[in-house]
Amino acid sequence: MTDKILPPIIILVGPQLGENIGMVARAMANFGLSELRLVDPREGWLSDKTFAASASAGAVLRAAAVFETLEAALQDVCYVVATTARQRDNFKPVLGPAPAIAACQKHESQGSRCAILFGREKSGLSNDEISRADVICTFPVNAEFASLNIAQSVLLMAYEWGRQGATALDATPFAAADMPLAPKGVLNSFLDWLEPALEQRGFFKPIEKKAVHLESLRALFSRPGFTTQEISLLRGMFAAFERFGAKRDNK
Repeated sequence: MTDKILPPIIILVGPQLGENIGMVARAMANFGLSELRLVDPREGWLSDKTFAASASAGAVLRAAAVFETLEAALQDVCYVVATTARQRDNFKPVLGPAPAIAACQKHESQGSRCAILFGREKSGLSNDEISRADVICTFPVNAEFASLNIAQSVLLMAYEWGRQGATALDATPFAAADMPLAPKGVLNSFLDWLEPALEQRGFFKPIEKKAVHLESLRALFSRPGFTTQEISLLRGMFAAFERFGAKRDNK
């Protein structure tokens, strides 16, 4: 467990307007969040308008990291919260902002980096992108007008982080040792290894449903929050099945 809890990483997926990115940086700076990652932003996002909208939060913008894919942006992240205003058919627990931030604080206190995902201005996050998260977070807004812009959504989560305070949770006597979650890179490597093994054995039937099956598998394995050791155990178990099948085929 670490004494210093880092704020969550803010990840914007497919942002189109530099002004929105600037307002996100402003909302982050208001509550002490500083790590911003952008996935496939529109070219020329870092402009004078972006800096003007940030209201002197230029340090957040200058330090922002840009990634081509969400998978790359999550390589070192262990716990992911996906924000959405729509109901999703997925294996994910659905939390409000307060319990979602409390969960982030708990995992950060154990040394696991956390990130909060925010989707595109018009369409939000895709189902595939949400399948890469551990939980879904939705806001208690008017059901007849649930749409929030990116900066508003980030502000709500940043405010909740500031309200709860970045203090470690008190340990209880005789509590079991907490295990840090596996980085998403470890999970992605496991799934990349598992996919061809399942395909060779006819798991993806009908083949037209393969993409849907892969989304469900990703959601299944990310939902419980596996540790690196647990994923290694699963990989070893499936490898043992492969060796057993190969022996039977050679008889």
